[in-house]
Amino acid sequence: MATPGISHSSSAGSSLTFEDYSLYRNLNDDELLQLAIERSLIETHGGTATTTISTNSSTTITTKSTITQLPHRHDSNLNPSSTNRNKPQTSSTQNPAAVQTGAHYSSPNPPVEKPPDPKTFVGTMSRFMTGSGKRMVAYYKADGTLVHIAPEPEEDEEPLFRAIREGDSSRVKALAMCPGTNLMLPSKPGWLAVHQAAWFGQEACLRMLLIAQPGMINNRASHGETPLFAAVSRVQLECVQLLLENGADPDIPNYEKETPLYKACERNNPAIVAALLNYGAEVNTSCTQGWTALQEAGGRNNVEICEMLLKAGAKHNVRNMYGIGPLFTAAQNGQLAALRLLIKHGADVNTQAADGATALYEAAKNGHEKVVELLLSQNADANKPGKTGLLPLHIAAQRGSDTIASMLIPVTSKARIRRTGISPLHLAAERNRDDTLELLINAGFDVNAQLSEERSRLYEDRRSTALYFSVINNNIDAVSMLLAAGANPNLDMFKPLLVAARINCIQTVQLLVEHGADINAGIPTHPTTFPAVYMFSMKYLPMFKYLLDHGGHALSCFDCMHGSQSHPPIKIRRSNWNHDSDRILPGMLQRTGVQFCEMISAPSISRWAGPIIDILLDYVGHVTLCSRLMEHLDSYSGWSIIKEKAALPRPLMHLCRLQILHLVGRRKLKKLPLPGSLIRFLKHQLSLDDN
Repeated sequence: MATPGISHSSSAGSSLTFEDYSLYRNLNDDELLQLAIERSLIETHGGTATTTISTNSSTTITTKSTITQLPHRHDSNLNPSSTNRNKPQTSSTQNPAAVQTGAHYSSPNPPVEKPPDPKTFVGTMSRFMTGSGKRMVAYYKADGTLVHIAPEPEEDEEPLFRAIREGDSSRVKALAMCPGTNLMLPSKPGWLAVHQAAWFGQEACLRMLLIAQPGMINNRASHGETPLFAAVSRVQLECVQLLLENGADPDIPNYEKETPLYKACERNNPAIVAALLNYGAEVNTSCTQGWTALQEAGGRNNVEICEMLLKAGAKHNVRNMYGIGPLFTAAQNGQLAALRLLIKHGADVNTQAADGATALYEAAKNGHEKVVELLLSQNADANKPGKTGLLPLHIAAQRGSDTIASMLIPVTSKARIRRTGISPLHLAAERNRDDTLELLINAGFDVNAQLSEERSRLYEDRRSTALYFSVINNNIDAVSMLLAAGANPNLDMFKPLLVAARINCIQTVQLLVEHGADINAGIPTHPTTFPAVYMFSMKYLPMFKYLLDHGGHALSCFDCMHGSQSHPPIKIRRSNWNHDSDRILPGMLQRTGVQFCEMISAPSISRWAGPIIDILLDYVGHVTLCSRLMEHLDSYSGWSIIKEKAALPRPLMHLCRLQILHLVGRRKLKKLPLPGSLIRFLKHQLSLDDN
């Protein structure tokens, strides 16, 4: 009997869903039915739902009905873990809502005992599932009145197919031998009684059917499966043997070109594979995607099946649609035993997929250490790249596989690495693989290796060194490790020091400065008349002062092309930079670059103008403040003292300090035979007032 197809379209909050009923999973079926009936008969309907019922007569009935929605409950009584399932609770404690509305079976339209016929019923049908998994259906009239609610009727099953499924051989024999029974009549597209018997492993029933109608032994069902294929799919060995003995063709595939032998390898069953091979099954047939039985067995590491297939003539060099052979699949999946067997039978350890990846590359990518060790012991080439141009060592560094990387380092050509345009150090630094990074540094890899132009263009900031990757990841340990190994902090177009200042990491800034980072470097794409690093550090005054203490230029900050004259208005335009202080740069670019007075006028920085100018004055001699800087100092009365500080002439002690620093240098101050307080003054650690 065909089951009517039903589609629902309901307004929000009115449809009956599985989740609503699952909230009442602790009720038994009788209590749930009673609750649903009570609510449908008594409570106000929550909304309308459109239900379409398709019947066998090819007519479609579309009506609107009201469907009651059970309220969501969150109390502990509805939690399966807190409910004693072996002791039913009373409705008074389990379902308080049910107590409020008693059953009124004297209503004008009480439910009928016999469910309506779905083929002839005029109205709507709502399907749902109880908490115990039972499928239910509710019948409603056009006005929304509940007619009946009951378990969903099961499809009618032909007597012969039911008897086969239940293993009733005497019943099957009686039906099969009955003159009125047509054994070639399917229960569903192409599914004959012989398929049913093979699928459910009913050997006795299958034997009777083959005696009654031997001609259907190789018939194919809707997906092209034969009875033999069905038996193999369900691992029914006795039925497989019976079918083969009665002439079943072992090489008829399904519509995906999967043969019974391929399916037996997929099911990992050596006994069925042996039975099929004994009856001459073809071993090198490929499925739609090009997989053979050997490739499937190798991918599942079943050495017993692989040995049988190889003895039967299976070829280990057949490739699927992706150019992948059995050895590649075994290496990719880490199947060591199958890999050994294939190598023993002559499989090529340097086999490559269509995209160029080798078995060694795939094993390294998937972290199969034993497989990598085996392949290298068989002289697998570690210098063949994958489709991205990366070598197995690159992939090991990217994954942080130290053991695999240590095996690959001795057999990987550094010249070949250079030709790839990227060092394993870059990938280890990018993924924060500190242990692998240390391993590569100790192995002698160049810490100053730079990305090729092609690979550098893949990054918007045009980064080029491993140090840059570590700085932008804020990985202080990796930064320290690379700098200690001799990494140059000035090779990237956008200097790592700028990145460290931008993310406000003072530790990284100190490490970079100590190892020679150029504090006064600029940005080619955003030229400024002052050190570019100030753009990212002016709001963090301790860092700003640290940079000035260690050689940052201060005089350029007071060099303004407009001087005491009025400045043109600043055109502010947003850019793609994330930092607030950078958003005005593109609109202010001139031939000479952005001036300091323009930069400090950015809305996010201008409120810091006074303290910034105050710090800068400690590092310059006689300077004249331009009209814009004066405007900033005049904007707040508390900054008037800064204007006095800038007035000429500057104090002699301050000018002497600048001259001594210029002649001696900060690093040699400790060697001067001067008192400690004076040394601290020269280092800007004490002010004039303190002295």
